[in-house]
Amino acid sequence: MRTQLYTNARIFTSDTRRWAEAMLVQGERILYVGDAATAVRLRPDAERIDLKGRLVVPGFVDGHAHVVGTGEALSQVSLWGAKSVEEIQHRIKARATERPGADRVLATGWLHGAIPGGVPDAGMLDAVVQDKPVYAFAYDFHSAWVNTAALAELGIDEHTQNPHGGTIKRDSNGHATGYIDENAFYDIVLPFLDAQVSDDEHEASIAAVQHAYRETGVTTACDMGFNETDLEAFNRADKDGTLTSRLIAYWRVNNAGSAEENIAQVQRAAALAVDHVSPFLRVVGIKVIIDGTIDGCTATLGMPYADGSNAEPIWSLEELAPVVAAADTAGLKVAMHAIGDESVRIAIGAVEHAVAQNGPRERRHRIEHLELVDRADVDRLAALGITASMQPVHADPAISENWVAKLGDDRVERGFPWPWITQAGARLAFGTDSPTSPHAPLPNMYVATTRASALDPSAGTNVPDFALPLAESIEHATRDSAWTCGAEHEIGRLAAGLYADFVVLDTDVFAAENPASLLDAKVVRTVVGGRTVHQTEPAAPEQAV
Repeated sequence: MRTQLYTNARIFTSDTRRWAEAMLVQGERILYVGDAATAVRLRPDAERIDLKGRLVVPGFVDGHAHVVGTGEALSQVSLWGAKSVEEIQHRIKARATERPGADRVLATGWLHGAIPGGVPDAGMLDAVVQDKPVYAFAYDFHSAWVNTAALAELGIDEHTQNPHGGTIKRDSNGHATGYIDENAFYDIVLPFLDAQVSDDEHEASIAAVQHAYRETGVTTACDMGFNETDLEAFNRADKDGTLTSRLIAYWRVNNAGSAEENIAQVQRAAALAVDHVSPFLRVVGIKVIIDGTIDGCTATLGMPYADGSNAEPIWSLEELAPVVAAADTAGLKVAMHAIGDESVRIAIGAVEHAVAQNGPRERRHRIEHLELVDRADVDRLAALGITASMQPVHADPAISENWVAKLGDDRVERGFPWPWITQAGARLAFGTDSPTSPHAPLPNMYVATTRASALDPSAGTNVPDFALPLAESIEHATRDSAWTCGAEHEIGRLAAGLYADFVVLDTDVFAAENPASLLDAKVVRTVVGGRTVHQTEPAAPEQAV
């Protein structure tokens, strides 16, 4: 079996002993990480690869991503950074003009703050594209803005009912305005669009995201919202051997408004968790969405928004508790989207119910986002062993103006409180939630360590006291993300016996004086299972150790 010695490197392990200088890789796994002299004694005949003093870190484990959606977004109109309706219109019209034969225009990344009043309508899109459907997804991927042609092909009219936990916004005459959020988006818009996508297009999206991950050092992604279409596409790629990053999937369970139907979805996930266990594709749990977003005023808060409104949860505690208990019984891991503080309490209450009902057992349940949370509730989730799964890029000051305005009081001073999590003794996992944010890990680490913007250097900072040290941030984005998925003995650290998944950077971001080095650093090599899947420069000639 082939053995390689990676040497002349600064290796950050995300393990108990954080630093090493050499690493032996035998086949697809790590044989040894430590000092160079011991590595040579262990395998004197190993193929030596000189890393020229480069920094090595574990392959990043994106703790919260939508993998197929990330691949799809790479080919859609980017609305990131658009600060006005006019700029959004310009970009969408340009794409329609460039591709006149396309059946529809898909765009992603618009901010609520770019729209007067925060809620767009079909007329704004009709003004630039009338002859084909236009679908523009909000940056948070909780709502869609569509034109009149899209409403028509979706079959949405005055008779279309709102699904449980979702809204088709209407005018005073009952006509759909072109804004569709939460479960109306997930139950009506996304299934329709999925049905229009061919197998070849799904494969192209998977290939695109694999390429993007290789270039930026993502070696594993935890998919938060896997469905039947995604499963079929990834199964084909796994069997074909074309995957170059690992996928750990959480099956999406929608609130169907029926206890029986909800439990049936859990049972489907439990069956898949048994059937789908490969080095590159695993189903490990379920994902539920308890509330929406603060930007869209659909997150459920303990106190109202600045305008006096509030939002009902998509899942009440009474509806969610039996679902979490059923998943817990089946040995599934439960991921619960909860952005508002009241939704966080619902999530914690559901886990308390499962613990009371099912008794002692190992659990890896988690709450996603926790953008606004009470300190007392952090202590509660820590005591229950719940992981806080959070996304630093969502705290980017360049996109926080509308978020701050919707809350409008001192609650903004406790937004995204990452240190609270670790101080309470809870596990903290970092991800990006791509495509709601850029997928690259290093800008994510920049926001985590500075609370400054990776998108706009002039945007200032966002509660800088909540910034974290770089070493801890990388550990949250590698070791801890792996742990919460139950994969800590396979990935997330550079340690003997684990898969040789690692990344080589062109810049030592630990030694750099300016944290902005995280924005400029490039991945020069990505290794997955001992195989180099991305390399931008040749290895140096053999060097004596």
